[in-house]
Amino acid sequence: MMHEAIAFIALGSNLGDRAAWLASACAALHASHGVRVEAVTAAEETRPLGGMNQPAYLNQMARVRTVLPPADLLALCHVIERANGRERRERWAPRTLDLDVVRYGDLLCDTPVLQLPHPGLRDRLFWAREMAELEHRGRSEERRVGKECRSR
Repeated sequence: MMHEAIAFIALGSNLGDRAAWLASACAALHASHGVRVEAVTAAEETRPLGGMNQPAYLNQMARVRTVLPPADLLALCHVIERANGRERRERWAPRTLDLDVVRYGDLLCDTPVLQLPHPGLRDRLFWAREMAELEHRGRSEERRVGKECRSR
């Protein structure tokens, strides 16, 4: 029997049609085997971190139910990023799409590849607010998320 976990994935973009990149990522997550997007926050604009001069980010948070182990979920996020034009050249550089596994159940993890909860959580108060919002949403909204992912 596969273990299910609730994970929170942050989606961000600051290049091109930011809303379209977020929608594409949400739809790809929702269509992925072993992942079900249960709810997504509204997108919001935030200032970039890291000190580079670059455009503002459009961000949102997704709550997913998954049977994928944490490292596999992160690998899936990287595949979705690459499929949407993400190039990893320089830390803090502008990007079409950035997907971060922020939390995976109550798991604590500290490996070279994956840290949970995500260490950036302390610097991104909007992540904490968005996760709290998703934790409190009702089931009626969760049933509509598949349509939301496809229509954004």
